[in-house]
Amino acid sequence: MNARRLLGMAMVMASLLACSPKAGADSPAAWQQWQHLTGVVDVAGPRSDGNFVVVAAGKMFLLTPDGAISPFAQGNSGYSANSKDDEAYLVVTPAGQHVQAANCDFTPDDVFVLDIGSPQGVDRVTPDGRASRFASVPNVDLVNGIAFDTVGQFDHRLLVTAGASGSTKLLAIDCNGGVSTLTSSGPAVEGGIAVAPAGFGKFGGQLIAPDENSGKLWAFAPDGSATEVITPDLPTGGDTGVESLGFVPPGFSAAGTAYLADRGTENNPFPGNDSILRLTSADLAAAGVQEGDLLVSTEGGGTTVAVRCDAGGCKWMPAAGGSKGGHIEGHVLVLAGKPAQ
Repeated sequence: MNARRLLGMAMVMASLLACSPKAGADSPAAWQQWQHLTGVVDVAGPRSDGNFVVVAAGKMFLLTPDGAISPFAQGNSGYSANSKDDEAYLVVTPAGQHVQAANCDFTPDDVFVLDIGSPQGVDRVTPDGRASRFASVPNVDLVNGIAFDTVGQFDHRLLVTAGASGSTKLLAIDCNGGVSTLTSSGPAVEGGIAVAPAGFGKFGGQLIAPDENSGKLWAFAPDGSATEVITPDLPTGGDTGVESLGFVPPGFSAAGTAYLADRGTENNPFPGNDSILRLTSADLAAAGVQEGDLLVSTEGGGTTVAVRCDAGGCKWMPAAGGSKGGHIEGHVLVLAGKPAQ
């Protein structure tokens, strides 16, 4: 390893330490390494049966709230990523996703996952584990973010971001697989994107997406225009900066759990732990996190902040310490309900 690379790694680690919440009695809780799963890149759900869907090393698994992991969609008609190293982020379809313009409905519990094949696009996996191509996204460098519009400003469509010649192409996909391009010139973003609830200040209902290199969080409106939300004081750079997003839902303060994927990544300053991480609602409430806040985690280490937007603007605060050496991918999955066991 040459001196320049050593210096760069040292600067990354120094930046992370400088921007992380200080250790001590008043520090936020840290993400807990909960369940080991080699190559884990994202956690989504739950399905109507209560199980989560996980992508790890190019395969899918089911995860129960109690932590049991079993293979899913691995039969002859099942799912397999283009490569076990693909950042195949995914979402599980919630109920009530009716697309008015297409006069159709997404089927609850269907899984939609980024396909970094050729051409790139989105695959669908049915609840019984059958996989197929749902929509293709040609002429892009990399599909890199996926989320459902559960608020309705995007007509309840599936939203996908993709890098294209240094910019972001934002696409909206209806329940028939019809693809509409909302913009081809958005700011660079990638990672665990999420649609803001209606109460998230002037950005309510818009798509929020992170840029790890600049540290900025961007809001995309249905017309494709993008506005900077905020830039938390966190480390920046490839494999280092802001990566994973998730909104705190109603009811979370009484009981709930947040989940995050920490992927093992060789030859990286943040080698990862091949673990599904978790935090309880009590942990986050102690840090001042409220329902409606946006949780934002860095790819390098998983340092997590909360962003709150209202009529007066947006602000951020420390929310949770990271996982030592963690390499974070995908969404922050935040759920109200039974506390973690």
